[in-house]
This record gives sequence, structure tokens and C-alpha cells, in this order.
Amino acid sequence: MAAPHHGSTSPATPALPPDTRGPHSKRLGLITVVATFGGLLFGYDTGVINGALDPMIAYFGLTSFTEGLVTSILLLGAAIGAAVGGKLSDFQGRRRNIILLSVVFLVGTLGCVLAPTLGVLVPARFVLGLAVGGASVTVPVYLAEVAPSERRGGLVTRNELMIVSGQFAAFVVNAVIGNVWGEQEDVWRYMLAVAALPAIALFVGMLTMPESPRWLASKGRDEEALAVLRQVRSPERAEAELAEVHLLADEEKEAQTGGWSDLGTRWVRRVLFIAVGLAVFQQLTGINSIIYYGTQLLTDVGFSRNGALIANTANGLFSLLGCLVGMRLMNRVNRRTMLLFGFTGTTTAHLLVGLSSLLLPDGVLRGYVILFFVVAFVFVMQGTIGPLVWLMLAEIFPLKLRGFGLGVAVFLLWITNFLVGLAFPQLVAGVGISNTFFVFAALGVLALLFVRTFVPETRGRSLEQLESQFRRDYS
Repeated sequence: MAAPHHGSTSPATPALPPDTRGPHSKRLGLITVVATFGGLLFGYDTGVINGALDPMIAYFGLTSFTEGLVTSILLLGAAIGAAVGGKLSDFQGRRRNIILLSVVFLVGTLGCVLAPTLGVLVPARFVLGLAVGGASVTVPVYLAEVAPSERRGGLVTRNELMIVSGQFAAFVVNAVIGNVWGEQEDVWRYMLAVAALPAIALFVGMLTMPESPRWLASKGRDEEALAVLRQVRSPERAEAELAEVHLLADEEKEAQTGGWSDLGTRWVRRVLFIAVGLAVFQQLTGINSIIYYGTQLLTDVGFSRNGALIANTANGLFSLLGCLVGMRLMNRVNRRTMLLFGFTGTTTAHLLVGLSSLLLPDGVLRGYVILFFVVAFVFVMQGTIGPLVWLMLAEIFPLKLRGFGLGVAVFLLWITNFLVGLAFPQLVAGVGISNTFFVFAALGVLALLFVRTFVPETRGRSLEQLESQFRRDYS
């Protein structure tokens, strides 16, 4: 999962001195590294369950339902955390909110690690989800508001890389700990405990980081905003940019004016329908079923427990590689074309996984064939649909509706993620691996029809042009 991209400044912004390199560039780089530990925690905490789940099942005696509950309750917390996190950061500031989230990350992690019973583990996972959801909306906003406009897209996208890197790191840590201490019944506690380290690093690091200059300006604290800009810009750029910060703050206020009453307009309903459809179909690819249950899936198709932990790191590696490829392509290829290619690729991979599981005899060959198709699915998904949906959600809404529309779409994205995570183990237990992936393939066909029928091209088109098209077509 990625965070929404933030556009460049308005055409009305006065010309600014160029963003030259200097000591301030190192300061900006340090801020980016520290803040994106929030993305790393997001990735690690969503990915670590992949290897920890089997020993948890043995330790707590989980059923297919409680297995899904332990996994997905974090996502329900994330939906609520995302809904509340943005408002809270508007109230108390981005920096203070990230510091608070680092504490919540640590408390949730320790609660999971020390949980003596399922009745403690589930609430602790929910608390961890609150932090994940809060980080998913606060960290990219903080980065966007600290970065100069020329570098905003690249710096915000680093948070997505850190999320995927965190998931990859979780798979590697799981493989190492599982192979070294796999015979110990508490091995899952060691896997979860590693997340305490980046949580502490985020807390300590953010204590010395500045507040967002855009947030300070929105509160009338211009002197403090200018002081922050002088830390991360050249001296001549800092003062000139304060006017831009004011403009962006005014745009942000405008972006919060839309609401439920606007749904009385037909074209607004159509835009929200498209955004929600993209968000929901992104999750119905089942990508997070692989992130959460990949090790178990590989065990079910013939890998040994330790072999599955090692093989699952390929999912993390190709998820990271796919993300890097997608970032290079998304500004060169039309969004709609990439979406159609992505859903075609993921649907084909689902069919091949299902057919391989159904037709191939049990054995080493079957396991490696299914691993290959799962890895191909992850690579295509993270190179196309994953980052593209977040980007299009940020592009498709007119300014007035951006805050409201993104809030609704992202909340439903998390809820869909929760429902898929809850249902996956029960679906596998009920109808088997083959039929489960055939279900995902059928949903992929629906997604293709949705994109072909409803989704417009957004690349190279301004918000005003998109709004004019929707008004013209659906008034």
C-alpha cells in the first residue's frame, strides 16, 4: 500500500529561485529518512504476520476464523487510524502526530510481543493498526509539506519504497529467526519484537525534526514557518517560498470544503464512484493475502516450514523491484493503459496459480511452479495497480472534493483490505487453494470491465480539465 501523491503548486504561484544544493539539502535528506521510518513500520507490521502466523496458530490453537481475525484486526484499526489520523495531525501538527504514532507503534508492538492470551493479542494488534493507519496519512503529508515543489513527488514516493522495504525486511527477518529459533514455541514473539527498534528510532529522530512549515503558516506562525524553511532551503529560496506556503495552506482549506451534500450533483457521484471502485478493486486483487499469508500458502503447496519462510522472501524482493519499475513507468505510460495491463497480468497469474494447484501432482515441481506465478503476480501488481491507484486517487478529485473524496476512498480501501484478510484463510479452508484463486481471477475480470467502462485517463490533464469533462459528461 502506498500513500497518496501530492501535486505541484498552482500555476498562480510566483516564480521561485531554483532549489540549489547546499547544507540544507542534507537536512532535508535527514528529515526524509527519519520520517519514512513511519513507512518502514507500516510495512514491517503488516508483513511480519506472514511468518509469525504458523507458530501463533500452534501457540494459541487458532481456528481459520481466529487466524483471519488476528491478521485482519490490524487492518480494521488502520481504517480507523487513517480516518482519525489526518484530523489529529491538522489539530496538533504533523511532527507531533508522528511522535505520538511512534509511541502507539511501540505500545502496540510490546502488547503483541507480551500477549499471554488471544484476548490480549487481538486488542494489541488493533492498537498497532491505529498507528499503521495514522502513519499512512500523516507521513506523506509531512514529507510533501517539507519538500520543495520540484522534489515533492520523489520524496513522497520514498515513503512507498519504505513501506515495501519494510515488508521485505519482515520476510527476511522471519526467515532468519524461523530457521534459527524455529523450534521454540515463542519464536513468533521474537519476530514481532524487531518492530520495536524502528519505533524507537522514529520517536528519537522526530524529536529533533522541525514541524511542517505549511502547517505552521496555516496557524499564523509565520516566523516559525520561515525558520523551518531556512533549514531546508537556500536562504534566497526560503523567504520567497513563504508566499507559496500560504498559497498551499489556502488550497488545503479549499480542499476541505467538499462533503456529503455535494453528492446531490451527478458528476460528483460519478467521480466518487470511480475512486471507490479503484480503491476496492486494488484490494480485491488479493495482494495483501500474499503479504499476510504467503508463507502458509507455500507450506500448503509443498514447501517445508523453513523452506517456505526462505522462499517467501522472493515475494518481498519482487514487490520492491515491481515498485521501482512502476515508479519509473508511471510518468511515461498512460495511467489507464497501465491499469488494464496490470489487471490483465494479475488475473492471468491468478488463473495460473489456480490451475497449477489443481492439475499438478504434489511435489517439489508443483511448489516451485506456484511460487513462480505468485511472484509474477506480486511483481505485476506492485509495478502497476498498487502505486497507480494511489496516484489516480490524488489526481481524479477536483480541489474542493479532494479531502472528502480521498477520505471516503481510503477508508473503504482499508475496510476491503480487512475483509479480504479476514476471509482468506476461511476461503482456503472451505474451497481450497485452486478455487480461492479462481475467485480472485473472476474479480479481476470485473476489475478489467470497470476500468474499461468507467475510468478516465488522468495523465497530463489538470484537475480543471478533468472536472470540466465530468461536468460535461455527467451533468
